[in-house]
Amino acid sequence: MDSTNATDPPRPPRAPPFPSMHRRSRSRTAPRPARPLAWFLAGLAAAGMAQAQEDLPPPALRPSPALAETVPSELRPQLPTFVEGQSISGRPELETVIEGDAMLRRGDTVIRADRIEYDQPQDLARARGNVRINRAGDIFTGPRLEMNVEAFEGFFTDPSYRFIANDAYGRADLIEFLDDKRAVIRNATYTTCTPEPGEGWLPEWLLTADRLYIDNEEETGLAVGATLRFFGVPVLPVPVLSFPLTEKRKSGFLPPTLALNNRSGLELTLPYYWDIAPNRDATLSPTILSRRGLQLGGEFRYLEPGYQGVLDASFMPNDALRDRERWAYSVRHSQYLPQAVRGGLSLSLNLNRVSDDDYWRDFTRSPAIVSLTQRLLASEGVLAWGLGNYSAFARALRWQTLQDVTAPIVPPYDRMPQVQGRWQNTYLPLGLSGYVEADHTQFQSDSRLTLQPNSQRSYVMAQISRPWQAPGWFFTPRAQFHATHYEFDAPLANGRLSADRTVPTFSLDAGLVFEREVQLLGMSVLQTLEPRAFYAYTPFRAQNFLPNYDSGLHDFNFATIFTENAFVGHDRIADTNLLTLGLISRLQDPATGGELARFGYAQRLRYENQQVTLPGGAPVVDRFSDVLLGAAINWSPTWATETTVQYNPKTDRSERATAGVRYHPGPYRVVSAAYRTQRGLSEQFDIGWQWPLQDLLGGEGRWYSVGRLNYSLKDNRLVDSIVGLEYDGCCWTGRVVLERLQAGSSGANKRILFQVEFRGLARLGSNALGVLRDNIPRYQLLQQQTTTPSRFTRYD
Repeated sequence: MDSTNATDPPRPPRAPPFPSMHRRSRSRTAPRPARPLAWFLAGLAAAGMAQAQEDLPPPALRPSPALAETVPSELRPQLPTFVEGQSISGRPELETVIEGDAMLRRGDTVIRADRIEYDQPQDLARARGNVRINRAGDIFTGPRLEMNVEAFEGFFTDPSYRFIANDAYGRADLIEFLDDKRAVIRNATYTTCTPEPGEGWLPEWLLTADRLYIDNEEETGLAVGATLRFFGVPVLPVPVLSFPLTEKRKSGFLPPTLALNNRSGLELTLPYYWDIAPNRDATLSPTILSRRGLQLGGEFRYLEPGYQGVLDASFMPNDALRDRERWAYSVRHSQYLPQAVRGGLSLSLNLNRVSDDDYWRDFTRSPAIVSLTQRLLASEGVLAWGLGNYSAFARALRWQTLQDVTAPIVPPYDRMPQVQGRWQNTYLPLGLSGYVEADHTQFQSDSRLTLQPNSQRSYVMAQISRPWQAPGWFFTPRAQFHATHYEFDAPLANGRLSADRTVPTFSLDAGLVFEREVQLLGMSVLQTLEPRAFYAYTPFRAQNFLPNYDSGLHDFNFATIFTENAFVGHDRIADTNLLTLGLISRLQDPATGGELARFGYAQRLRYENQQVTLPGGAPVVDRFSDVLLGAAINWSPTWATETTVQYNPKTDRSERATAGVRYHPGPYRVVSAAYRTQRGLSEQFDIGWQWPLQDLLGGEGRWYSVGRLNYSLKDNRLVDSIVGLEYDGCCWTGRVVLERLQAGSSGANKRILFQVEFRGLARLGSNALGVLRDNIPRYQLLQQQTTTPSRFTRYD
């Protein structure tokens, strides 16, 4: 945009005569240009038609194309012009003068003033006195306007303005309309604070600029010679400041972020966002850590018709605290290759690596540290294929284990490679369904740490079942066959270099569903009673001498208690002769089917001892397992509770329990709490919340308390915690958050995050908002815009 003509307002260029201009009409449409006599005759005809149709039924409502949010450019030359005023004079198709409450309307543009002079051959409007323009919801007011109406070119002196896209407001010495999408505002102010009556009103934040360029096509603003004032105090004087008018992406420097860290000191980041293309972008994030040095980080995202992905990386040439180079990277890529082979191939990559074992402790927010298992970083590539009932994949998986000398862990096995094929059909003859799966995996790890040899394992697993089901019952017999072969790279304790195992399994699953309508607390509900019985039999096969590469105990819950194998993985298949009994009762809303409450019970009855165990485990000899009890109650739309208890009838006490409750009475008001305990291992309490302080302290205010606390009752200390305050200032939001993340058994990372969000302009400070979104269940952004502004909300 050229801003050299700052002193002499430009006159609009000449334009071809506008095709139609009419006096005020109450109709939304108008005929093509006509002589005055034709107007008169047309009016008589319209009146006659209206009289003739008085006795006809009213027409059905239908959508009107005139209510389109944007007027297509090819239709604009065909739009009529309407004028209205107390006095209208002039010469047809030459000039028109409207005085007294003057109004000129064309499409989505409305000009109002005390006096409007319209030169039709030039399509030029001159307005004086109390001038107001409404252009598709954007409002401009001032004393004097000169404009080419169709091209929307011209100038406005001493204007005030308000934009619909972000409800921004401001004043200036002059606005130069370059076209219907672009404008230059001289000596401008800009804010999203709602103006209040009176001469002494000052917005809480205000951007002043020598020149303000508005580009509604790119949906961006550019302030030259800008200063951002917060409560009258200059906080950000910058030569050039670019900001979005909407949520559309735009290249440029993002506001700097600032945080305090107990390990790294002051953290200052100046990110740069590069909008490369509609389907590609990048963010470069150089960071200065006062105790460590300079860290270079970046993220690249891409989205193509057949593939997409994200690349994250960070690099520190020299960490002053560790006296070495530090780096991390994360790559996530997925791709579909439809033409590669029949059925198509898909490729996915998930690569994560860091420079050293201490990285997870020093940089908890690194792009590669993205999971709860921060010390186990997986790098994996999967090539998958599928066609009808057939599927296959090949995978390579390698782990990076970040060791802590105070708490070492045994590294998991790499799979280099794993190849698997599967056939599955649910529509076999006689109502049968089944599958066959074959797998070959080479397991690799450091034998000095795992204390067992590496191996190549191959297995074939086949299953067939015949389900019968009806609205009130189901019955499913199932048979399974599992054959496994091992080739070891070192002899086992018995001297063998290979091993084979074949295990069959048979199971029966049956259940009933009863329903009845009952009255509960004055309301009609549908109650169900759902008993279930599950029997499984697997004969004993000697397996305890085999190494364990991927097997572990199933979690004991309502989902896994009705399964044949007590172990997950393929290195252990438990010998089983047991019956599982369960009972569930639900209370449902008969009108919507919504679940009001659910109560459950399940227990296993064992007929023979289980001899197959994990390494170091003992045989299971109890005839009755622990009892699972569960309940979930949705008391109302605002209250919800859920609990599960694993109860040991022999010791008459619970072995494990979880309980959770959530209270969500309205916007920005939510409290969720959870209690988890496992006897002898852990006991934790977790609470998260977002709540207005005025509800707690009384009075009026805009302060909100936010946070999440995870407390270990066993260790009597906080594990992780986030506590903060938010202030809603209508046109701005302030956040202060204290974050504490446990980093091993000996210490924790602590950060203080500050952020001020100027709505419609930028966020300054650290990314406190991202921390709150990631950690507080059902957190809501204060005054988040949920609907797109429409020009008809400001229709004149």
